[in-house]
Amino acid sequence: DVYKRQLPLMMSRNRKRFRMIRFLHTADWQIGKPFGGFEPDVRAELRAERFAVVARIAALARDEGCAAILVAGDAFDDNTIGDRDIVRTLDAMAGFPGPWVMLPGNHDAALPVSVWTRIRAGGALPVDLRIADTPDIIMLADGRLAVLAAPLTRRHEGQDVTDWFDRAETPAGAARVGLAHGAVANRLPEAAESGNPISDRRAETARLDYLALGDWHGFLEVAPRTVYSGTPEADRFTSNAPGHAALVEIALPGEGARVRRLDTGRLRWASLEVFVDNAVEALDEAMATLADPLRSLVSLKLAGTVSLHGRMAMQDRLSYWGSRLFALRTDESGLYDRPEAADFERMEISGFVRAAMERLRARAEDAADPQREAAAQALRLAYVEHRRQQAAT
Repeated sequence: DVYKRQLPLMMSRNRKRFRMIRFLHTADWQIGKPFGGFEPDVRAELRAERFAVVARIAALARDEGCAAILVAGDAFDDNTIGDRDIVRTLDAMAGFPGPWVMLPGNHDAALPVSVWTRIRAGGALPVDLRIADTPDIIMLADGRLAVLAAPLTRRHEGQDVTDWFDRAETPAGAARVGLAHGAVANRLPEAAESGNPISDRRAETARLDYLALGDWHGFLEVAPRTVYSGTPEADRFTSNAPGHAALVEIALPGEGARVRRLDTGRLRWASLEVFVDNAVEALDEAMATLADPLRSLVSLKLAGTVSLHGRMAMQDRLSYWGSRLFALRTDESGLYDRPEAADFERMEISGFVRAAMERLRARAEDAADPQREAAAQALRLAYVEHRRQQAAT
């Protein structure tokens, strides 16, 4: 009873002695990601955005008065990235002098020869960089913050590399923060739990104030005091809240952390499904939902039926939007041609040519014809070419 009465007073005294710690948690920069499938100029811009977002993270940490930045793995997309990419990354980090604690993840694992050994061999650095490539405790903020690091030393680990956190001793009065990269058990989709497992009770069993994680590319508080910051700049067509970093504040060790999600992403990746049914306007209406087209990468899936004239109009609108978006990918597999009599009237054809086109039309409309798609494509190409010749004369 005496202890219970004194406990609030003891906590109040500790709070006065302990100055609040604030740090930034980020992960999954994927520097050097190739972005295959896009045009070369788009790929170059996407790669450049990875450096730009690192510079934004550095500026945020500086402006928020952070004591450190913790990078929870996969800063680099591969251990074989070029030296220029490494130099550009370090230069982007210079806006926050440090300390930066960088953990090897599955893409940039702490192998005998890795991006980390190359950085160490490169000489003086523009920032205070702590490479957490061994399971160890890194003391920061004048001894007030103990970072328990669990690096990956190969791409896939079968065992939970954070297990040692439970037995780790840290200085009395220091906040305990775990830093790891992997899949929290029982909390993510099954496909995401195929490797590098982490206990969903680790923050509890290791008495952590906060567990900073990487690997899942969206911002997610996946378990108590256990947070994925996600990638700071979206890199795929998903809807799991990418484009953020976590601003973490610890007021008193043992009381957990206050976490605020900060926006860091510039580009927006959007997946749109549009049912056109011969109405080109439906495409424009869908694109009008984009807040900033020039910063939008769009994966567009079209469905419905169009006349041959409608198909040409659709292609014109796709070209229009392709020039106004950051990037446009189009899936037209659900879009079917439905030739109309007016299409042939526009072509002003007769005789043998008209008869051949009518036969193609019949085959394109016959669901049982194994050459249905080929007939539709031939009809479409013939129509487009004939209309272009008409326009040229």
